[in-house]
Amino acid sequence: MKVTSKQLVDVVTDVLCDVCGESTSQDGQYSPQFGLLHAEWGYGSPHDGESYQVHLCEGCFFTTLASLKEQRRGNTTFSEKGAELEEEFGLIEGHQEIL
Repeated sequence: MKVTSKQLVDVVTDVLCDVCGESTSQDGQYSPQFGLLHAEWGYGSPHDGESYQVHLCEGCFFTTLASLKEQRRGNTTFSEKGAELEEEFGLIEGHQEIL
């Protein structure tokens, strides 16, 4: 026998960008599309026990990614690997070259 009841549940209808404050769902027309910067620091870290989660709209995400790529480029300028994999830095799905 199936027993049913009506229940109230919270659902995410939008996610606001933590950088610019803009909606990531284009005014409710689409489901939220956002990037997430996440960190959990553990034993041995000066930030032990701290957790961070930053929601980013598409524009702020790719601006942040470009900044990280530039930092990586600066850190590896004189290394043998140089600017290897710059275009696909961080990409795990989508257009990737399979080696």
